[in-house]
Amino acid sequence: MRVTFLGTGSAMPTGDRFQTGILLEDDEPLLVDCGSGVLHRLARTNVGYEGVETVLLTHHHLDHVSDLMALLKARWLAGEETLEVVGPAGTQDLVDGLLDVHDYLQGRVDLTVREVGPDEPFSVAGFDVEAFETRHSMACLAYRFDDRFVFSGDSEAFRELTDFANEAAVLAHDCSFPDGIDVSNHPTPSQLGESLAGCDIGRVYLTHLYPHTVGEHGDMLDAIEASYDGDVRFAEDMLSLTIE
Repeated sequence: MRVTFLGTGSAMPTGDRFQTGILLEDDEPLLVDCGSGVLHRLARTNVGYEGVETVLLTHHHLDHVSDLMALLKARWLAGEETLEVVGPAGTQDLVDGLLDVHDYLQGRVDLTVREVGPDEPFSVAGFDVEAFETRHSMACLAYRFDDRFVFSGDSEAFRELTDFANEAAVLAHDCSFPDGIDVSNHPTPSQLGESLAGCDIGRVYLTHLYPHTVGEHGDMLDAIEASYDGDVRFAEDMLSLTIE
């Protein structure tokens, strides 16, 4: 499995990090979330937007879906004929609403929508996926892919979520703000470290980074390492890794 971080930023642009998007490649490519700038990052990969037939959404906040219609349009203009959008409850209403606004895109490709939940495992783009409900300001799912890679989506840090990721090779976890920021719906490093304590995870990548984290990376890692002694790193846009 190959994992490429297309966007590691948040709803507040920094100029260095685009909004959330992760490209997974195995038998088929899968795009997880589709925030602003992700379409441009896709164009820099060998897969390209032409190769992405399936998008899996963690939730429906703008910084995770804002390039969705742009992707649909780009695929139509490139002569591609299909797009599947998979996500939590309400995804059908989201797509229908976007197409009501951008009505000229209706019928341009064979568009299918599928809703998933945390109760039953499912398959998408050749990946076996488990879902877990996170703690965020709207319904949001974390996903575990082929029992190897876990993406938290947007979430506070809590033990049940890190248990969901236990024994994965790689966990990409929201770490939006440094300590000292009064925040809900996202974790601080100390909170994340405490929730990871005792977990056996090959490597943790921090993502969904707000501008508040600029210049704070060292202190953030120190705060996590006070409770968790595993391998923790910051994700960067276009960072690519292979998980055996």
